[in-house]
Amino acid sequence: AQYGTCSQRKMSVMEVLELLDQLVDESDPDVDFPNSFHAFQTAEGIRRAHPDKDWFHLVGLLHDLGKVLVLFGEPQ
Repeated sequence: AQYGTCSQRKMSVMEVLELLDQLVDESDPDVDFPNSFHAFQTAEGIRRAHPDKDWFHLVGLLHDLGKVLVLFGEPQ
């Protein structure tokens, strides 16, 4: 109910990817590169493995976007 109205903020996917770079992922605290890099790396790996499944490439890019909710007070 809290997020169903999408009333927190409206952002483009690129804006959310940029916000990801402000976070330290508790599941991967020792990673030296930005979280957005992980999203692009995942999408590219899926593209190489499954070049005919463009929907899957997109899922790889989007899979961690929900982590930005930590910026709105949600726990990781």
